[in-house]
Order: sequence, then C-alpha cells, then structure tokens
Amino acid sequence: MPVKRKSRGRSKGGKGKGGLVQCHGCGQQVPRDKAKRVSRRVSMVDYALSKELRQKGTYIASPIETKFYCVSCAVHRGVVKVRSRTDRKQKRRRR
Repeated sequence: MPVKRKSRGRSKGGKGKGGLVQCHGCGQQVPRDKAKRVSRRVSMVDYALSKELRQKGTYIASPIETKFYCVSCAVHRGVVKVRSRTDRKQKRRRR
C-alpha cells in the first residue's frame, strides 16, 4: 500500500505506543507524537507596568504555556501550513 509520508505523520520512530493528549481546539484525543505543539510565554503583568519595572532592573517571571492541537485544528488556526508535495519532501528548519 502506498504511503503518503515517510513518517506516516508521526514523530515516534520505533518507540511503540505513545501517550494521548487532548486537542486544545476541539477536545479530540490525539497521539502526543502526532499533535502539533505550540508554546508561548505568558506575562502575568501589564505591558506598561512590566516595561517600567524592567527599566528599574526587576526580573519578571513569565511562565510558558503549552498547547497541543490536532492536525486539522492546527491547519485551521494557521499553526502549520498546507504544503505541496515537493515542499513536503524538504526538511523544514526551525527558527
């Protein structure tokens, strides 16, 4: 049977069964290695206040918020783009 992708859309390699995570968009249970992970820093302090505090030399902690999306939600929200067949074959560099 033909295979669309070498990895079959997953990043588990030969690990066997992986855990499940819940999609932040639709609530679907998705394998952890197949889900798209989005991390961003969340500031607990207002921007104007944090700018003022930084000028004084204060350290402001900002926790990292991690969300997992299923492939369809990730495409819908623009986390990943739909790529042509030739573009899918090329390895993408992380920034």
